[in-house]
Amino acid sequence: MRLAGKVAVILGAAGVDNMGQVIARRLAVEGAKVVVAGRHAETLVSLASEIDGDHLLCDVTDKADVDKLAATTALRYGKVDVAINCTGWGLLAKLLETTEEQLDQLSALHFKGTFFFLQAFVAEMSKSGGGSIITVSSASVRALLYHHAAYIATKAASEALVRCFANEFGARGIKVNAIAPGFTETPMTSREAAIPALLDVFRKEYPLGRLGTTADVANAAVWLASDESFVTGETLQINGGLTLRRNPSPSEINAAMRQSKDR
Repeated sequence: MRLAGKVAVILGAAGVDNMGQVIARRLAVEGAKVVVAGRHAETLVSLASEIDGDHLLCDVTDKADVDKLAATTALRYGKVDVAINCTGWGLLAKLLETTEEQLDQLSALHFKGTFFFLQAFVAEMSKSGGGSIITVSSASVRALLYHHAAYIATKAASEALVRCFANEFGARGIKVNAIAPGFTETPMTSREAAIPALLDVFRKEYPLGRLGTTADVANAAVWLASDESFVTGETLQINGGLTLRRNPSPSEINAAMRQSKDR
């Protein structure tokens, strides 16, 4: 019950068993009243019922939506203590083949969306004495992954925003941090996670000897959300030491894929 009495909002929890849903369940176990948000009502209603929480529809790329999410939660529960942004799109596209439309979509989601999220929840938390805001970044910002440049760049931009908001609003008792997982099995990576040879190629770059899980990310989120953490403006590398090494090269990944097909 490390979060007993706290009100938490998880945006990006509309995908079945995605990272946002795993974090929401864990925060509820720790005693928080959890509001789950996203773009798909059916899965949100189901999750909210499961964890005795609440749900709201919200598109992170729409500033009015994000402002409404923060304001409505504060109105219903009197405050917002924790706000976690789990939205993301893991585009893989070669540098010379990335389109302007893809750049616009990623910028709207990872940069503008993160900016809107931080603005909205900093404003609400400033009224109630502080809180903890967390956004999900990626280990690939530091351990580069080929054909991932637009994703990496926009996630790096979100990390810069974390530092700026943390610096400016720390005096109001607001912590702002990011979490950077490496390769993690989620619905977004389900196709890759079903290829053992590919997992082996990634696993050998992790000093701790295994790939990360959504539970690892949820553990970090609980700590950052709790009063135990005296941390702000940081990106926690929740990836078993991957950033000490590297992500696999395209030739290594392609070899693993061929090996899988040969089997």
